[in-house]
Amino acid sequence: MVVVVGSSNIDLTALVDRLPARGETLLGRQVMQSFGGKGANQAVAAARAGATVGFLSKVGRDANGALIEQHLAAQGLSRMVLLRDAAAQTGVAMILVDAAGDNQIVVVPGSNQHLTPADVRQHAGLISGARVLLVQMEIPIETVQECLQLAKRHGLLTILNPAPACSLPPEYVRMVDVLTPNEREACALSGVTDPVEAAKMLVRGGVGTVVVTRGAEGAVISRGKEVIPVPAFVIEAVDSTGAGDAFNGALACALAEGMPIEAAVEMAAAAGALATTGRGAQAALPTRGEIDRLRLSGTRRMRSFA
Repeated sequence: MVVVVGSSNIDLTALVDRLPARGETLLGRQVMQSFGGKGANQAVAAARAGATVGFLSKVGRDANGALIEQHLAAQGLSRMVLLRDAAAQTGVAMILVDAAGDNQIVVVPGSNQHLTPADVRQHAGLISGARVLLVQMEIPIETVQECLQLAKRHGLLTILNPAPACSLPPEYVRMVDVLTPNEREACALSGVTDPVEAAKMLVRGGVGTVVVTRGAEGAVISRGKEVIPVPAFVIEAVDSTGAGDAFNGALACALAEGMPIEAAVEMAAAAGALATTGRGAQAALPTRGEIDRLRLSGTRRMRSFA
């Protein structure tokens, strides 16, 4: 089983011809409301990729929280603990997507910031019964630490998606088996500007394996002294929202199945590519059949890394 601990949001997405410059007002073409949050996205992505999934999150006692609860109940999650907080509104993400599928996102965490270490300890059984833990940074950092500690105590493989990026204390890093930043996050965490060098530096800092996602450039795996390029799948992108979450959910599924890291990242890359072909985060997440078909027949953009 994959257990995901993380955020649940309502997403408000505006389609624009181009992303605005600083201080600029643009007219949008369309606005949509959908379901998101990195935690929920990754939990649904793992389930659609074929994993048995447990999910722990917190929403508000408001209309958005009720919508999320109803929606997630229909998403095939095997075990779900969705806590309700009377003191905070449910998290909201505001997303701009341009004609090329690129995006800008602002997240107002709301109840996600009220998911506490005590909540995690209260539901420790959800973690202890899993093979893989997947956690992100849209919840308090001390809650992330509690998740990692519990997971290591029970022998789980741990995946940390450090988004949004923030400074990680060394004791956190040593509990992470697989770190999955994108290029910007890898550079922010390492202090270097080249994403491949950033991956190497993060490994030297104590992470077991670093997988840097690079969009159309694919991904790079760094572990020990190895650097392994994973090519991107060539696909027509419509909206990149949720692509990283699709990648992480599929990666967790593949590693829970015992796949080697190279095959797991290839499967994750296919899932991330497919997620860009539809609008919204969870609505565009692919199924295992779709992922496998792209892996077998898809064209890849080959890159080499020094």
